[in-house]
Amino acid sequence: MKRLALMGGVAALALGSSLVMAQGQPTDLLPPGFDDPEPEPTASPLPPSGDPAGNAPTAPAAPGAPAGGSGVTTVQPLPGFSGVPTVSADPSLDLSQLPSVEELEAMSEDDLDELLGLKPSYDISPAQRRSLEMVGVIDAAEGGLPEQSLARQPAALVRAALEGTQRPLVSRWGHILLRRALASRMAAPEGMTGVEFAALRADLLNRLGEHGVARALVQDIDTGNYDEALLGAAVASYIGTADLVGACPAVRFSDSERDDSDWLLLEGICTSFGGEATRGARDLQRLISREQVEPIDGLLAQRFAGAAGAGRRAVNIEWEDVEEITPMRFALANAVREDLPEGLLEDAPASYSIALASAQMMPLAQRAEAAQMAAARGVFSSSAMVDLYSQIYANGRGNSNAAITASRLRAAYVQGAPAQRVEAIRDVWEGDDATLYGRHVLTAFAAARLPASEELASDAAELIASMLTAGLDRDAMRWSNAVPDGSEAWGLLALARPNQGTAVTDGQLADFLDQDESDGQHKSKMLFAGLSAMGRLNQAEISEYSQELGVDLARGSRWTRAIDDAARADNPALVSLLAGLGMQGSSWDKMTALHLYHIVRALNEVGLDAEARMIAAEAVARA
Repeated sequence: MKRLALMGGVAALALGSSLVMAQGQPTDLLPPGFDDPEPEPTASPLPPSGDPAGNAPTAPAAPGAPAGGSGVTTVQPLPGFSGVPTVSADPSLDLSQLPSVEELEAMSEDDLDELLGLKPSYDISPAQRRSLEMVGVIDAAEGGLPEQSLARQPAALVRAALEGTQRPLVSRWGHILLRRALASRMAAPEGMTGVEFAALRADLLNRLGEHGVARALVQDIDTGNYDEALLGAAVASYIGTADLVGACPAVRFSDSERDDSDWLLLEGICTSFGGEATRGARDLQRLISREQVEPIDGLLAQRFAGAAGAGRRAVNIEWEDVEEITPMRFALANAVREDLPEGLLEDAPASYSIALASAQMMPLAQRAEAAQMAAARGVFSSSAMVDLYSQIYANGRGNSNAAITASRLRAAYVQGAPAQRVEAIRDVWEGDDATLYGRHVLTAFAAARLPASEELASDAAELIASMLTAGLDRDAMRWSNAVPDGSEAWGLLALARPNQGTAVTDGQLADFLDQDESDGQHKSKMLFAGLSAMGRLNQAEISEYSQELGVDLARGSRWTRAIDDAARADNPALVSLLAGLGMQGSSWDKMTALHLYHIVRALNEVGLDAEARMIAAEAVARA
């Protein structure tokens, strides 16, 4: 038993030993020799000066280098090199301007790109970059003016016309004509670059309240080609349309040194919408704490930029102590649909009302009230006005002024009896005299649907004026046999008539003068100037009424000579620019008969007879 036990113990020990040996020698998965360390180099005695074969002795190998031999590369030390290499700074390098680690951590991606020279100048590929030879929104095939109209004109004259037009125009049709000229795709004048030409045009469009057209114009130029003037015009157009994110390519790809509050706010907004929402919010907060921007502007910008982040941070807008409105403040408030305090816009320029009319994010009722001013200026068309009030009507009936006007406008279209439709049109015309012409624009197409009859002749003058706001001259001509000679309605038709050969008799003009009740017979002077410019009065009648009305059409100035020369050169674009220069003013009582005469005659000579007739008729209607 002891032997069996001993044998069992030996067997167990043997089995256990075999297991230990197996565990101590795992399978080698590496190729043979892979994990064998290289032998340590050993010093060998120097060979004799020559071996028995007579070969010359070789130089000893460098420490740690393999011995030379067949198929083995020998690395020779560099001449003059000994010991550990040292690095010496270039004395021409100024390392004192390098930012610290803290400054690098505080930099945005744009700042780092600019520091490292990685900031791109263009936001589009080279194949998509556009030429500066022709800049504009509409070409000649789409209704624009000829492309080479200004190519051979002196840059000083074009620059003076564009920079000299600083105020809105008294004429709605003059505004429409000037907008068309500024938006046309044209070559720059001699001595003026395409960038400067675009900047001057965009600046003027902004001053006219045409921020949307100005934005389209600057977007026709690659941001890499912007200079400071074009950049300023572009930013103004984006602010004017409340398209603050649209300004980001111009802001982020420019090398401008601007540090005004508008620019700083845009930088913070664009940082947020560029994927760095946290940093953008921190930058905007820093602007407020450092008093680099007004608190109200910073808060509005924070609310707007908050849409770029995943989280939503509540921002309370406080209008206390805010006494004025600015374009950026107005744009930010519209963009976040923040109601402006009552009275803040009462003394503000009309440009804010025009911008409000185009703000798609604002309530329709507020836009409708502002749209009347925009329509009178020429920014809104009659079709755009009808579309706006149609939306108001479709949204439901209410007691607001806009809802009531929308209801009456619908009645002007759908009522069966003409007298009922005229009554509805009169209701639309009721309101402030300052916006009456805008409401005439609203009813243009409704007025054109009325039959021409003597029963409605008492309203014929205003109905015809309404139709002409939309250029519906052929519809207006249906009233020619329904209105008496010498009436205001007759005067409007005498100017708007498409037939250039139609003359006006002496008796008809005399009757108009006798019935004219305007201050200083201003309507008669406008009618006389328009008829004379279109060749509808003979020379004897011109001389007679010049003395009677005290209008000297032969008097000239530098402006009259310039527009006459442009007309003789058959240059419609230059005539349009000079016409806009001569129609600046706040109301038609600032417009002289002499200016109207030269404008209408020049437009007529260069083939813009439709615009000439509409401007002349508008002068009589609004004088």
